[in-house]
Amino acid sequence: MKNIILTGVKPTGTPHLGNYFGAIKPAIDLMREPEAQCFYFIADYHALTTLQSAADMKKYFYEIACTWLAAGLDPEKAVFYRQSDIPEVFELTTILSNVTPKGLMNRAHAYKACVEKNEAAGLDRDADINMGLYNYPILMTADIVLFNTKYVPVGQDQKQHVEIARDIAQYFNKKYGKSLMVPCEKISEQVATLAGLDGRKMSKSYNNVIPLFCTEKQLHKCVMAIKTDCSAPNDPKDTNSILFTLYKLFATPEQTATYEQAFHDGILWSEAKKQLFDVMNAYLLPMREKYDYYMAHHDEVDDILAQGAVKARVIAKETIERVRKAIGSGR
Repeated sequence: MKNIILTGVKPTGTPHLGNYFGAIKPAIDLMREPEAQCFYFIADYHALTTLQSAADMKKYFYEIACTWLAAGLDPEKAVFYRQSDIPEVFELTTILSNVTPKGLMNRAHAYKACVEKNEAAGLDRDADINMGLYNYPILMTADIVLFNTKYVPVGQDQKQHVEIARDIAQYFNKKYGKSLMVPCEKISEQVATLAGLDGRKMSKSYNNVIPLFCTEKQLHKCVMAIKTDCSAPNDPKDTNSILFTLYKLFATPEQTATYEQAFHDGILWSEAKKQLFDVMNAYLLPMREKYDYYMAHHDEVDDILAQGAVKARVIAKETIERVRKAIGSGR
């Protein structure tokens, strides 16, 4: 039996290069592991904690779904579904809420950060904090344990999410017997953190991102806007620059070696940017075409997700029946 590896993504923004190399590509690469069965889902109900515009929800939902399909997610090899298409998730959330200590939720990073922000501003500690945010870890636990998930890929900063899921599963198993798989985190030590146009971490909050599937014209404009140092023409260039870091992600080893030599030889920054754009565009073009196709054919995306939900619910129904019997409500 293969180990189930589960990845969820919230539809809360337009994907950029940092998202692709930091999360999307590493997650999709897991499909190649022979002992893995990958589950990927769009966490639309998780997004409700912060995204409360129906128009934005629909927009970001399809952008995320089309991005993952364009980036290589193969629905024949993995299970790809919409969170809200799995009613068992929300039934299990209710059940798990009754074995989860309130103190555990008080210690969740997202809730604590909001409380600390409110206190620093002199506001009531729970100002503008909804119960969706407070109960977020319980819904996340249901997402994970419903499918007998063995591993959840996360960065070191997200490790607590899986630790809480593990604690809640263990609380349930201690009270009702070992009915739930206890998940483990799969720490991604080599997650790429990309610098943005201004040298800081690529982030929408800094407005320094390169959108993953912008047009060629927009991509060219972004690359040409990347900040560089003040070295003179023909002076050797520093390979610690953003340009070189980005180039390595898109190029072959042979191309990278040639580019590195050009830096040592004093390539003009304008030429370095041109070469970066060329290699980025060549890499992204096939994915961009697939993305544009899926964005123009939402019905096909809906069909793929619906078929994924059918596959996912086979396991979900088995788990929820097992849980119902454990708590005494099963027939």
